[in-house]
Amino acid sequence: MSYLFVFITVFLTVYSQIVIKWQVVAAGAFPLATPDRLWFLAKLLVNPWVVSALAAGLLAVVSWMAAMTKLDLSHAYPFMSLAFVLVLVLSAVVFHEPVNAWKIAGLALITVGIIVGSQG
Repeated sequence: MSYLFVFITVFLTVYSQIVIKWQVVAAGAFPLATPDRLWFLAKLLVNPWVVSALAAGLLAVVSWMAAMTKLDLSHAYPFMSLAFVLVLVLSAVVFHEPVNAWKIAGLALITVGIIVGSQG
């Protein structure tokens, strides 16, 4: 069950990042003037999708706390790197962001790190 909480944490973290990127892009360019910047950010903070991303972040923390009741931090934390993998894949699929050889090599290193770091 503890591993389920770890994976829920990863999923909620990824959800938060994707939704925030989606809504920031939809909101347009970041204004130049400070008062406009504050208004821009305030509108984002009350955007229902952004609120859902913030709620997901809070739920991710709750899920992580549940996972930590049974797992060693040094064992469980490498799994959080799966968020890097999922965000890269989803950013390519959803936002058409480029994926190049360097990013793929980085993902391979992260994957090896997850395997090695989670041993024991």
